[in-house]
Amino acid sequence: MKPEALTPPPPRDGINPSRVRVRPGEPGTVLAFLQARFPHATDWPERLQQQAVLNAAGQPVQAATPCPAGTLLWYWRRPAAPEPRVPFEVVVLHRCERLVVVDKPPFLAVTPSGRHLQETVLVRLQQQLGLRDLSPLHRLDRDTAGVLAFSADPATRPAYQALWRERQVHKVYEAVVHWREGLAFPFTARHRLVEPQGEGAAFHQMQVAPGEPNAETLVELLQGPDALEPATVPGAAPGRAVALLRLTPVTGRKHQLRAQLAALGLPIVGDRVYPVLQPEGPDDFARPLMLLARRLAFQDPVDGSARAFESQLVTFQACLNPEASGLASAPSARR
Repeated sequence: MKPEALTPPPPRDGINPSRVRVRPGEPGTVLAFLQARFPHATDWPERLQQQAVLNAAGQPVQAATPCPAGTLLWYWRRPAAPEPRVPFEVVVLHRCERLVVVDKPPFLAVTPSGRHLQETVLVRLQQQLGLRDLSPLHRLDRDTAGVLAFSADPATRPAYQALWRERQVHKVYEAVVHWREGLAFPFTARHRLVEPQGEGAAFHQMQVAPGEPNAETLVELLQGPDALEPATVPGAAPGRAVALLRLTPVTGRKHQLRAQLAALGLPIVGDRVYPVLQPEGPDDFARPLMLLARRLAFQDPVDGSARAFESQLVTFQACLNPEASGLASAPSARR
């Protein structure tokens, strides 16, 4: 038996390969196994003919090839339906042998997951830059725009990952929110956020719960309702004032900024999850979530230099004025 490949096969169409291992008792040929393990995929005969299923040694396998328990196979995921292209570009703010930092547009997922495979930041960068070893150092929601950092060097990746794990990264966001009176700025928002479990739980929605806070954010007012005209903000609720906030999170909980602001009565304009989860539908590219990861700063763990990266996007002009925001007309890669 040939030894397993130490590294996965290269990406195809920007998609990294997935792997699956045969368990005892599963069907004994490659085609029968794949059809039983992944019954939702009906194109396995076509994939096998296209040599899109490989064994552990990286060699194509045939439909009738035996696959006893323990066999490892590589394959590439395919979207169930053609993915609509997100009409905004990923702009490279910094590139060196260790790091790639980009301005992520809204509506673009960071990595392949679920129904989003090729329309992701990672796949676009791999195709544009030819860097197979790119890996995100942190996450932004698909709806959130702004500064996003990737590791380009597996050898130094753990040192950079430790910065996020140990909260050594200074992050600043901006958000256009629906206004409410009665708050004195600046203030620190502290909440306990939990993800509901069990049947009937709101999908993807974090909830504020009693108990010790686990989410902390400094909230500052940049422009009040007297300085912003709601009619110029895509997605703003009719008749409701808006304001621009600066947000400096201390912790990094899932959906932290969105959930905390909604709990404070300051929901972010364009948010389809908070405070009320809306039905899933096609993206409205003219109405993005008005949340921007503005700045990222840290001390480089490899050379000790001070690193700081700032988004060139303008939060509340993201779709109203694409040329000013840099979303639609920016070059796809910039050194």
